[in-house]
Amino acid sequence: MTAHSERNPDFISRFANWDNFLAVLTIAVIVYALLGVPNFASVFNISQAVAGVSERALIVLPMVLLIIAREIDLSVGSILALTSVVFGLLIQQGAPLLLAIPATLVAGGICGAFNGVLVTRVGLPSLVVTLGTMALFRGIAYILLGSDSINDFPDSFLNFGIDTVGTSPLPLTILPFLLLAPVFAIALQKMPLGRRIYAIGGSPDAARYSGIRLGRTVFGLFVTSGAVCAAAGMVYAARLANARANNAVGIELDVITIALLGGISVFGGRGRLTGVLWALLLVATIRNVLGLLQIGGDAQGTVIGLLLIVSLLASNAAERVFANVRTRYFKVKTGE
Repeated sequence: MTAHSERNPDFISRFANWDNFLAVLTIAVIVYALLGVPNFASVFNISQAVAGVSERALIVLPMVLLIIAREIDLSVGSILALTSVVFGLLIQQGAPLLLAIPATLVAGGICGAFNGVLVTRVGLPSLVVTLGTMALFRGIAYILLGSDSINDFPDSFLNFGIDTVGTSPLPLTILPFLLLAPVFAIALQKMPLGRRIYAIGGSPDAARYSGIRLGRTVFGLFVTSGAVCAAAGMVYAARLANARANNAVGIELDVITIALLGGISVFGGRGRLTGVLWALLLVATIRNVLGLLQIGGDAQGTVIGLLLIVSLLASNAAERVFANVRTRYFKVKTGE
């Protein structure tokens, strides 16, 4: 090792990683949008763009934990739709918000618990289970409400969906995410729960032999996912003043794309929320730019699908490149 590399702090070693690459890419896309896309920098557009990603931002938090633990939840959009219908029906029957909100969260938790029981007790793969409940939960929503919609909500609830924080462009609908994100980050990176999740994703058998209760941990993650989806369902209903069975169709594609693009390994055991937050900002910016350029929802879905494939290819290739750079230029110091 050269004297220069011994004196120099391991700049490349610390900064040559996928999270920072994603940060640079996201900033570059935002700069392009600011300079080249009309109305992107307007206060109204920024507020709408942030509001539009509120539900995805919430749902990606438990999805990250599930994927790190080698599980997945494809039913998140259907739980969102079902719980928004449950919330709307409760309000329609005259239930106050203080009762309807916790009841809806419980309903979401029950949906998650149903997934969790089938995965942890029956032993079915979460991919198959949640693929089935994706249709099941949305079907229940149609049974409860049919093709109708509920649009009559209390003014305080609707104000939450359209107002901003003070005079800033920050919409109130993003506040649940801003409150929960630090909690999930601390739980994943600083608490024993996070170490258990990484251990389960790294090697389920080794985690089981080390005394970790896999079933209880995974079951809790599914319940958490269901409850957070219920919160997202209420945010969705407040933002659009609408509760119906076909709400948030296809949102699971965006959520999974954000998680995997953020560096969460599809094989489990690896990833951090830092990269996911950059991926969330990148996907929100891309969708907003496409909308401003008059590119419709189907084309946007195509772009997000391609982004999902590219993220799987690029993140794996990039990690190998970064590892080679760190190994070549900054060897581990020994004998000090």
